[in-house]
Amino acid sequence: MSIESTDSAPSADPRPTADAGPRTAVVIPAAGRGVRLGPGAPKALRELGGTPMLIHAVRATARARTVGLVVVVAPPDGAWEVRSLLDAHELTDVAVVPGGDTRQDSVRLGLAALPDTVETVLVHDAARPLVPHETVDAVAAAVRDGAPAVVPALPVTDTVKQVEPSTDAEPEPVTGTPDRARLRAVQTPQGFDRKILAQAHARLAPEGEGATDDAGMVERLGVEVVVVRGHEEAFKVTRPLDLVLAEAVLARRKANVEY
Repeated sequence: MSIESTDSAPSADPRPTADAGPRTAVVIPAAGRGVRLGPGAPKALRELGGTPMLIHAVRATARARTVGLVVVVAPPDGAWEVRSLLDAHELTDVAVVPGGDTRQDSVRLGLAALPDTVETVLVHDAARPLVPHETVDAVAAAVRDGAPAVVPALPVTDTVKQVEPSTDAEPEPVTGTPDRARLRAVQTPQGFDRKILAQAHARLAPEGEGATDDAGMVERLGVEVVVVRGHEEAFKVTRPLDLVLAEAVLARRKANVEY
């Protein structure tokens, strides 16, 4: 996917067209506020190395050779601001659409904005700004090879305990210890056959969120989800300490002329 600068004035809500005929598209929901990072700008607009995390995430996915289109789903009242931000960073061929009240709503609106030529859809968290483009390509390739739903993931290294949740500060009783050899920590982008993902959102939207990621929604349809190897640098920036780690990774990449 090429990224070129233009001198045209930004529009508030450009929609992708079918003229270019992309077969693989990335939808980046970026309408949340990210309260766990504390007060201030929405999580996707927090700076990493002097550049908003959203810009890092867009560039990371756009570098993938299989990706033909990137769509950013902006806050409902912030599409123009996101458009201006992307244009300022010479990401003028990235589409922007207004999002909804929930992540599920935003992904659904991003799907609806895709041209008919798109067959494979990747959904990527803006809060995973440092995902390597090789991981993006691996997910897309697995879908194109026939898997209806694909997630990148890493083996869980910590022992995990299942507990009876407590609503206060009381100790929580342990109810089980899953075999960690069978556990994986899931990342994004998650890849899907477009029709399958659209079906999941159409069927499950009336029931509310119900799943913590898009792959979980597809699972509830009875569709198999498969795992490909994720990457340690595709971690999610959720808390202030994550931002410190992301800064360190970015600094190492720049020192090694990898970025």
